[in-house]
Amino acid sequence: MEQYKKDFIDFMVECNVLTFGDFVTKSGRKTPFFINTGNYKTGRQLKKLGEFYAKAINENFGTEIDVLFGPAYKGIPLSVATAISLNDLYDLDVAYCSNRKELKDHGDKGILLGGKLGDGSRVLIIEDVTTAGTSIYETMPILKAQGEVNVVGLIISVNRMERGQGSQTALTEIKDKFNFKTSAIVTMEEVISYLYNREVNGKVVIDDEMKNKIEEYYEQYGVK
Repeated sequence: MEQYKKDFIDFMVECNVLTFGDFVTKSGRKTPFFINTGNYKTGRQLKKLGEFYAKAINENFGTEIDVLFGPAYKGIPLSVATAISLNDLYDLDVAYCSNRKELKDHGDKGILLGGKLGDGSRVLIIEDVTTAGTSIYETMPILKAQGEVNVVGLIISVNRMERGQGSQTALTEIKDKFNFKTSAIVTMEEVISYLYNREVNGKVVIDDEMKNKIEEYYEQYGVK
């Protein structure tokens, strides 16, 4: 596993973004792990987060990108932080763009904020996590309404590796439906492998009991 992935896993635990226990996801699934990217709150954290995304984008998508699109609301700071990091780390100057939840009828009118989209724009969607892919299904009509936009792919922080709306993972379903590449900074398989019986800040995050709970979860919601 690449070093930046290991560093990212440690970073999520230290920021209390990746936690283990008893939770219920937005889609109603009872899960032993939870990813709450709303816990990235400080300038230092957002700077590091943007750097992790930038490294994953450089590895998986290269430099053929014009715009980072972050769906409202959590995607907005992700698109901004990552655009800055792509410039700092790789001298790649891309625009950020996000949608508004409500149409604005004065000043900078319209549903979008940030960079403009149009025919030929090479757009990479940036998200936190996706369980069922709902936000992407909502995002694609917005992008397509801007013209002949070329959506090159989707990057998220963690691939939960569980079924989406059908029998495949949400990322695979999105890839197949929209015909673009999907990727993540890390997968839950990588997270579990790295954290199992490993101490972070003096505490074992995934012990035998928690590993069993995770395996039971994937027996129910994992891809068969």
